[in-house]
Amino acid sequence: MNTLDLLRADRVLTVVRAPEIADARDLCAALVAGGIHVVELTYTTPDLPRHLERAASTASETGAVVGAGTVQTGAQAKRAIDAGAQFLVTPGQGPDAAAIAEAARSAGIPVILGAFTPSEVMTALALGSDAVKIFPAHQLGPKYFKDLNGPFPGVPLVPSGGINAGNARDYLTAGALAVSAGTDVVSPADVAASNWETITAKAQTFCAAIS
Repeated sequence: MNTLDLLRADRVLTVVRAPEIADARDLCAALVAGGIHVVELTYTTPDLPRHLERAASTASETGAVVGAGTVQTGAQAKRAIDAGAQFLVTPGQGPDAAAIAEAARSAGIPVILGAFTPSEVMTALALGSDAVKIFPAHQLGPKYFKDLNGPFPGVPLVPSGGINAGNARDYLTAGALAVSAGTDVVSPADVAASNWETITAKAQTFCAAIS
């Protein structure tokens, strides 16, 4: 099952933003135990490639599919791929958006380019984005996804930013492929303190809310 198929099945991925990760393997194991298999580690965490490599090399043990987020340059994309990233996510579309998409395409992995407006969605699709991240989703809410489904029927849209257990189902009902669970599941404090049981419990709560 590829990353997009897994997202269609699980309807959720988690975005990890933390000042440090004690052990990416244990983090991924905690999330999978809670029902979340797709894990996005971001370049806002120092020394991301090291954490990606640890998570990717132990994926057969944890069952996680791990990718790189907040990718903003072609060089970052290549470093993440070399470290074992199974997908790439961008916050938007900067000067290197085409290079990031090409790096993912060359590696045979999905890329999810960030967008906010319909014009940006069109550009992401033209660049070959396999799905489109809508960020920050909470600014316009679930209704915006119903609006986007008009001109973009069948386009896989993934809302990110401000998604929690209380509103995630609304985005899915409005037509999102899956939702990004951020600090509602993986708070920076829990990650830094290795509170794996707490993270598992929060993941279970989130998954129960969208099931």
